Amino acid sequence: MTRGRPHGLLPVLFGGFGIVCFSVTFPATTAAEGSFSALTVGVGRSVIAAVAAIAVLLARRRPLLPPRAALGRMLIVSATVGVGFGLFSALALRQVSPVHAAVLTGLIPAATAGMAVLRAGERPRGAYWAALALGLAVVIGFAVVRGGGSLETADLLLLVAIGVAGLGYAEGAVLARSYGGWLVICWAVILALPVTIPVTAVAVALSPPRHVSAAALTGLGYVGLVSMGIGFFAWYRGLATGGVASIGRLQLAQPALTLFWSALLLGDHVTWLSAAAAAGVIAATAIGRNAKVDRSGVGPATGPAAAGPVPDPVQP
Repeated sequence: MTRGRPHGLLPVLFGGFGIVCFSVTFPATTAAEGSFSALTVGVGRSVIAAVAAIAVLLARRRPLLPPRAALGRMLIVSATVGVGFGLFSALALRQVSPVHAAVLTGLIPAATAGMAVLRAGERPRGAYWAALALGLAVVIGFAVVRGGGSLETADLLLLVAIGVAGLGYAEGAVLARSYGGWLVICWAVILALPVTIPVTAVAVALSPPRHVSAAALTGLGYVGLVSMGIGFFAWYRGLATGGVASIGRLQLAQPALTLFWSALLLGDHVTWLSAAAAAGVIAATAIGRNAKVDRSGVGPATGPAAAGPVPDPVQP
């Protein structure tokens, strides 16, 4: 067993860059929904990512589909980060602002850590869970206060999205140890095409784009190419080399970043409650910064993906 957390700044830099990319996702989704339906944005973004993934794989002369040994886990990643998170979060953003949704994303590290225990063979220590418990208390309290004493439908959609994201991050990180983060997300969105293409086509047919603006097109392009592509290239690399739980907690800082982008790009008003909640999850990040994580393996896996960390093929 390798105890403690992996050293080195590079995994943190990769993970941090991924978080910056993800932090713009909610404002970009809201902008896209100004002209496109939630279903078109939530599922169609995966189609855009798949087109780019096919081009990248062909250019680098890599297979368009994963090896059979990795197929089971890849299908989980495809269903979760390839379709599920985008769909549920886009539906939620029809009812709440990006600022509201951003604070709840502080729950994602808890979901990721839980899935890391079940699926990635990691064992965070007590201080880590204490820090995440603080973050959980803050975001749940925020949602209840904003909902007048109860969770709203949009909050429930976001909770589903968060659980889906945690599973997808943990599964993808295990695969990234053997195949590289960029290959994992490319294969995930390609595997999703039999679902995403017909669903997107039906969504466009039932709710055609309306008064398409440059902001909406930019938002849709962003969530398709950056949120579903470039961000995941870096994020899975960081998770695979630095540990799912250790790097995953960086996402506690995402709400504050999203609040900033929402105010800057959309002109959203950040209330004192939202700011306080964001400050709370940042505090949780600071408290859990030095918590150690034991890594005993990669959890249940078969084939090459179970072999442990190997260099990312994206690197020379």
